Amino acid sequence: MTCDRLVCANCAGPVNEGRCAVCRAHRERLHREAPLAHLSPAALIALLAALIAVALVAQRVATA
Repeated sequence: MTCDRLVCANCAGPVNEGRCAVCRAHRERLHREAPLAHLSPAALIALLAALIAVALVAQRVATA
């Protein structure tokens, strides 16, 4: 989950702007719990493709 669309119940501002202490605390908690949440979908797909490529290379090396 990202804090892009969350609205703070304390100050009624967007959580990602961090206008009050409650916003900042919630934003920090979200970033600690989900370190990959700030990556774009394209970056996640690229990471997945790289992991698949490494797995394929490792499999070919192991069978050779």
